Amino acid sequence: MRKNLPAVLRLCALLLLCVPRLGAQDSRLVDSRLIEAVAAYDAGSFQQARRSLLALASRAPQNDAVFYYLGLCDAELGDMEEAETFLRKAVDLDPHNYWYKERLAALYSATGKPELTIDIYESLIEDYPKKTELYYSLVSLYARQNRPDKVLETLDTIELLSGRSEMVALTRYDILLSQQKPEEAFRALEDYNREFSSARVLSAMGDFKLSEYEDSLALAYYEEALEYDPSAAQALLGKAEIMRMRRSYPAFFATLSDLVTNPDLAPQPKVQYLGSILQHGDPRMLQSWRFQLDSLVDRTVATHPSDSTVLQFAGSYYYSGGDIPKARANLSRYRETFPDSYGAAALWVQFLATVEDWDTLLKDSEEAFRRFPDEIAFLDMKSVAYYNTGDFENLVRENQRILSVAPRDTSVTLRAWANIGDAYHMMGETRKAYQAYEKALKINPRYAPVLNNYAYYLSEEGRKLRKALKMSQITVEKEPDNPTYLDTLGWILYLLGRSEEAKPHFKHAMLYGGKDSATILSHYAEVLYSLGENDVAKVYENLAAGKEKE
Repeated sequence: MRKNLPAVLRLCALLLLCVPRLGAQDSRLVDSRLIEAVAAYDAGSFQQARRSLLALASRAPQNDAVFYYLGLCDAELGDMEEAETFLRKAVDLDPHNYWYKERLAALYSATGKPELTIDIYESLIEDYPKKTELYYSLVSLYARQNRPDKVLETLDTIELLSGRSEMVALTRYDILLSQQKPEEAFRALEDYNREFSSARVLSAMGDFKLSEYEDSLALAYYEEALEYDPSAAQALLGKAEIMRMRRSYPAFFATLSDLVTNPDLAPQPKVQYLGSILQHGDPRMLQSWRFQLDSLVDRTVATHPSDSTVLQFAGSYYYSGGDIPKARANLSRYRETFPDSYGAAALWVQFLATVEDWDTLLKDSEEAFRRFPDEIAFLDMKSVAYYNTGDFENLVRENQRILSVAPRDTSVTLRAWANIGDAYHMMGETRKAYQAYEKALKINPRYAPVLNNYAYYLSEEGRKLRKALKMSQITVEKEPDNPTYLDTLGWILYLLGRSEEAKPHFKHAMLYGGKDSATILSHYAEVLYSLGENDVAKVYENLAAGKEKE
């Protein structure tokens, strides 16, 4: 068998045919150097190729191939203006060269010049009227230019050249719909369907009838589409939706089972539809048919066991339904299947925190940080675990570690100093706690969480109350409806003997969740007692006692 010539040699042979006639010696020199420049271009040495080609352009100014490759070099180097100049020169020298014009059109398209792109394609069609790919390119260009009449005209030409096709029929349908011509659009599908049937066209006809609330006709089209292709996703979804609307739930779930278990269909639309059902479906149906929903989710996972979207969805679905073991299994598989995915690791540690699996959270957050050393959030999650297990010594150490790896004076270091301050306070080391708070406030003097805790702890000690008051006032200024901050401010005012000023803050706190806190209720009772409102104070005191028991 004869071996094919290497691509570069075939290209060189073509170039030799394109080179204009010079003197024999000059012609051979230009040919040789052009071949070398093209080889450099093919090797990715665009600057080297460009230098050689520029020298050739002055020596052979009528050589279209030289200017063509100069344009390609400049396009690769990002100089689109120069690339356009050289490609236009090549086209001027050889106006009927298909590839020159096609590459110039691509350049125009990339640089946002749709009208010039269309001009090139229209001129190419004049030279190559039977190249159907040119018409398809024009269809796309006309559509982007919002020229539906030109799209329809071009589609007609395509059908004259190559006959009717499903793609042309569906494109014509979409264009007519966009022109607010629904009846004409549907007739276009009907005309195609009389001669050539296809699952996609029949599904589109079903969708149209469903949008017109003619669900019986829609179902007939979907059923016919499924006779041609039992796995037609569009028809399965349409049929399922009709069954759901009719509350024919056994048929609904049977149809969806066919959809989700088909391995040839993309998983994303399956997940989107299942998610839509859960978000917008009748809550009573969702509760009554929970077993079938679980089965659909399990079958989707079994069909796409390594798809990230499916595993995320399944984990979230089971978590929201309270099935923590299944949520754990799917999210764990997601993390194990995609060990290099930050999203998978982050979702996993968030899950561990929500289910309060602190030991696993400590271990897996550390592992995640080793794999993603720039993501300090994983160390923050370790801090959460240490806090919730009461391991305040390790909480301090972990946040000191964060300080050693995080950029200085950022939200990360601010939060770390705040955590250190809280941990020291929990350990009874008040002086170290206040030192940490002061360092946090040097980064952000108006950081409300630190200001509130610092102020409240000072009020507990009954010292520096005026400093505490100023800090607390800033927190309420920033978050006027935060019951915790309102409680701190009101309590400090009470300690300063300003109960009348304190009372409105507690009343406001009651409107925004203060009644859920035994501490806030107890403080309010104290304020009311100090104002002589004993009966009301007793009510809040009893409420506080009840919350303490809870």
